[in-house]
Parts: sequence; C-alpha cells; structure tokens
Amino acid sequence: MKLKFIGACHEVTGSCTYLEAAGKKLLVDFGMEQGTDVYENSQIPCGPAEIDAVFLTHAHIDHSGLLPLLYAGGFKGAIHATEATCSLCSVMLRDSAHIQEFEAEWRNRKGRRSGNDEYIPLYTMKDAEGAISKLRGHRYGEREEVFPGVEIRFSDAGHLLGSASIEVWLTENGETRKLVFSGDIGNTDQPLLRDPSYIQEADYAVMESTYGDRVHDKPSDYVTAFAKVIEETFAGGGSVIIPSFAIGRTQELLYFIRQIKERGLVKTQPDFKVYVDSPLAIEATRIFNENRSSCFDEEAASYVSKGINPLEFPGLCVAVTSDESKAINFDDSRKVIISASGMCEAGRIKHHLKHNLWKKENTVLFVGYQAAATLGRNLIEGAKKVKLFGEEVQVNARVMQLPGMSGHADRDGLLRWAKELKTPKRVFVVHGEAESADSFAGLLKENGMNAYAPYSGTEFDLLADSFILEAPPVELEKKKDISRQNTVYSRLLAALDRLSSLIRKSKGRTNKDLARLTDRLNDICDKWE
Repeated sequence: MKLKFIGACHEVTGSCTYLEAAGKKLLVDFGMEQGTDVYENSQIPCGPAEIDAVFLTHAHIDHSGLLPLLYAGGFKGAIHATEATCSLCSVMLRDSAHIQEFEAEWRNRKGRRSGNDEYIPLYTMKDAEGAISKLRGHRYGEREEVFPGVEIRFSDAGHLLGSASIEVWLTENGETRKLVFSGDIGNTDQPLLRDPSYIQEADYAVMESTYGDRVHDKPSDYVTAFAKVIEETFAGGGSVIIPSFAIGRTQELLYFIRQIKERGLVKTQPDFKVYVDSPLAIEATRIFNENRSSCFDEEAASYVSKGINPLEFPGLCVAVTSDESKAINFDDSRKVIISASGMCEAGRIKHHLKHNLWKKENTVLFVGYQAAATLGRNLIEGAKKVKLFGEEVQVNARVMQLPGMSGHADRDGLLRWAKELKTPKRVFVVHGEAESADSFAGLLKENGMNAYAPYSGTEFDLLADSFILEAPPVELEKKKDISRQNTVYSRLLAALDRLSSLIRKSKGRTNKDLARLTDRLNDICDKWE
C-alpha cells in the first residue's frame, strides 16, 4: 500500500498523486503545469495503460488538464468525479485541446517560413474526447466501492462547481487505511457555492496550501468594492477589463454585477454593458444553472426559488464567434469586459489587453490567483511594458487586484479544515509554492500535527507508516516546456508502455495472431533503424 507524490509538490499547479493498493494502480488528479515550473516532476511509476482509475477532485486544468494525454498513452480505466465536474470537464478538456491544436497550427504556419521543426500539440481533440468518454459521475456524500478493497466518497470542497475532497478507504491483507485528498479547499462566504464541508477523521491527509502563509484581505462587502472600481473607471471615461477564469470566477462576477445593478451602485452609467467574451465561460454558465439544485448556496437558491436567474441581468452581452469578440473593441461606450484566461496566458483576453492596456483611462482588474511568471503576475507586479502577439504594449491603464476574491481558503481556513480531521497520523502538504507549503506544514506542527511537505518523487508506505523514499528537490535549470520535443518523446515512451502491456496480455492468443504482431513490430524496426 504505497503513496507517491508526482506533481504540485512545492509548486501550485500540475496536481498528481499516485496510489498503489489492493492490487490497483490509481491516480488522484492529473493536472497541467502552468506558469513557472521550478522543480522536476517524478514520472508516474507505470505506463498509462496500467493505471486502473483516476479520482478527480475538480475540473480546473491544473488538476484535470493532462487526462487526454493519459488517454493517448493507452489509459482504459474510469475517471471518477462528481457529476458537475464531469459536465465541466466535458467542455474544459475540449477547450484545452482546441487551444493545443490552434497553437500548433499557428506556430507551424510561422515555423514553415523560418524552417523550424514541426510543433506538435500536447494532445488532440480526439484524445480529449477519449478522456471525456471515461468520466464517471458520483453524488456528494455517497460511499461507493470502485474495486474490491477500494472505496471512495466525494465531499463538497466549496472551491468550484462540483469540486470535492475525496475520502479513500483502502483495504489490503485485512488492514484498512483511510486517506483524504483535500483537493482545492474553498473560501468561505463566497457567492453561489456552499462553504466547504469538513471531514471528521482520516489516517492520512493530502492537503493543499495555496494560501498557506497568508490571510485574505477581505473587503467587508464585495459588491460595494467591485462597484467602486467600475464607478471610478467609468467616471474617468474608461472601461474595466477583467481577466477571469472561465469556470467559477466568471459566474461569481456575473452574480455580483446583477446585485450591483439591482442596488444602483454605479451612478455614472447605470445601464452599462457587460461583455462575456469566452465561449467556454458561456457554456460553463449554462452548466452552473443546470447544477444549481445540488451546488448553489442558500442566497443563490433564493433567487432561483423566485424564478430569477442569478447569472443574468439587463445589459449582459455574450461573444461566441471571433467576429463578435473583435467587435467589442469597436464599441466606444464605457463597459465591462470579462474574458479568459484568468492568468492572461492564452485566449481572447490577450486581444483585449492589446487594445486596452495602453489607454490610461481603463482599469485592468484581477480577481484571482496569478501564478509566478504568468503575464497576469507580471502586470500585478508593475510591468511597464508587455509583449502581446509579438508587439510591445505600454502599460498605461490602472492595474488592480480586488482583495479577498479568492476561491481558495486562506491560512486560517486551511487550518480550520485540518483541525476537523482530529488526529491524523500524518498530513502531507502539497499544492503551494515552496514558502507557502513549508510555512503551512510548520503551522500544522505547531498545532500538534505530524505534517510534511514532500518533494516530487517522495514515496510512503501506508501500512508501515514510514517513508520508502524522501526525495530531495530537483530544480530545473530552465522552464520546462512539456508541449515541445520532450512531450513528443514522452508520448513515444507512453506508446512503448502500452505496447509492452499489450504483449504481456497476448500470452494465450493464437500463433497466427502472435506471428502477425511480431511481423508488424519487426517491420517498424526495419523502417526506423
């Protein structure tokens, strides 16, 4: 019964933990790394075809984004998640694949002129569709057996629609251990979603620490604080541009703006337009409405009970096509533009920044976490110029961050969640930048818990309650780009793993089938040698 830490160890993104028990090989999350990649990640200790199942905490790409790559490598098992997470992943993974393919097409178009090697997408739409076909939905609070000796239960983590902490019961050789994977723990008193639920007991916990070293500077009234930014910007003749995560944060902003308009808090232009320029956000908003009965908090549910859609209001405009997106920047009225991606690394927001960053009357408002080395983080940290589509753009607009608007629990919220576990044998601290993870692990120790912040590659024996390997930090000399040659080679290795698994399972087949397979493999070798 073994636990191995793969991703988001002393880093925030790329969540992945490997679990081996009851004769099964399991993953908890398989996320994409975003922003700066500081440490080298250990490889999953088996090929994708040998993974029996994935337990997915929520749909955000840093937790789910490599599932299509897993499928491309031969994964045939089920991906277990809440029903709402399955719905969100069905659009998010397709969107991610579209971005991968579009970027490859764009780079290859440019690369052919300069004689560069072909740029290979991380995965394709076919891979995303394959991963989506493996999703299996679960309801909150229902304990279910997925394999003999492996049971799971999803509890509301309050971070995103469908987000969950996952309880896992493992039984091997007559001994049972209970693990809890926190996923991303939500902030309290957030719009739309319920507060995170608490789990009362666990032998071991693997928990996040995104804000493990700080407390949110929370405004007493989000709506009033948000309205003030809009009012000040409109009074100066400008527009508000909001880089926003398409799923979760965009829906919260729509909820706030409905209240701003209801209460008449923007006097300068009370009938202002709000553009949502993200097909993904528009589709996600539909999914939010479909899951309102199982996920909305009391306040949001009260709107629904009155026949009011809490995510719609007069002046709301959506842009689906690229032509509709381009037209927004020809609208000279004062307006609010909400566009993805939230960290400004891709998507339509980059076009809006190109058109609006240089105008001093505008405000660029950040409302979510910005990973290190992203364009969003650079702007918040005071960049005077940025490059967008190869063009240098002067930053004259006011750049702000609305404090407290976080989907993550802060240090106090994380500590409250951990204390509810009573007396776990160990708490493994992941999903936080190095200072945050180490600081929070230290805080847990001060509160009497046996806490440890592992580096990637660390292995732990759950039955013996002891480390198999305490891996040292392995820093990268430069940022790793998993979408270029290294990834193509990784896919080749994954194909080799899949082939090896196929050959092992071929014992007992007819001699004719075995001979045909052997000849095909020899033909490939002859061609490439």
